Amino acid sequence: MYFTVNSLEALIKVIIPHFEKYPLLTKKQADFLLFKQIVGTMYNKQHLSIEGLKKVVSLKGAMNNGLTPILIKYFPNINPVERPVIKLQENLDPYWVAGFVEAEGCFFITAIKSKSYKTGYQIQLNFNIVQHSRDFLLIKSFVNYFNCGAVYENTGHVTFVVKKLSDNQDKIISFFEKYPLQGFKLSDYNKFCRVAALMHKKAHLTAEGIDEILKIKTR
Repeated sequence: MYFTVNSLEALIKVIIPHFEKYPLLTKKQADFLLFKQIVGTMYNKQHLSIEGLKKVVSLKGAMNNGLTPILIKYFPNINPVERPVIKLQENLDPYWVAGFVEAEGCFFITAIKSKSYKTGYQIQLNFNIVQHSRDFLLIKSFVNYFNCGAVYENTGHVTFVVKKLSDNQDKIISFFEKYPLQGFKLSDYNKFCRVAALMHKKAHLTAEGIDEILKIKTR
């Protein structure tokens, strides 16, 4: 599902002022600043001239994934503008962190079949936050912010991961009890908490406990 605003007047009067008052903290802030320039160019009708259109294409070239093949075909001599440099904010607001996790975080209950365990399963809780690799420093900062976890890099993206049960209980769950999620991800979080409570009681080491955990995971 998409929430969309494409009215220039609404963008000028509502959307842009909102993100000026409450700025983005990831590298997406650079996209916003370029977007703001494009909206201003269009609002002043400069995009209706060839030079104005070239300016818009040049700004777009520095946004998101850059120019599409068809734009490169029709504007072969346009160079993207220099992308704004966004510095990492030192102190993250906990409400911002909760909102960021609402969009980019995941609560996983993993059940791996293993002959090394009497129950036949290894149960693990994983809390992840995934982002584009350009936000490596932000994702890395969560290690200090939560005082736990590790960062893993893959092609094109970087992930903050917390696997240790005590860290998930004492730090991650404690955080979200104080700064609760408000979207559908709250349902996954609640299941995550239920399994954490079962594991704290060592229920995952029994056949009955495994059965209950698997039922929670299936839901």
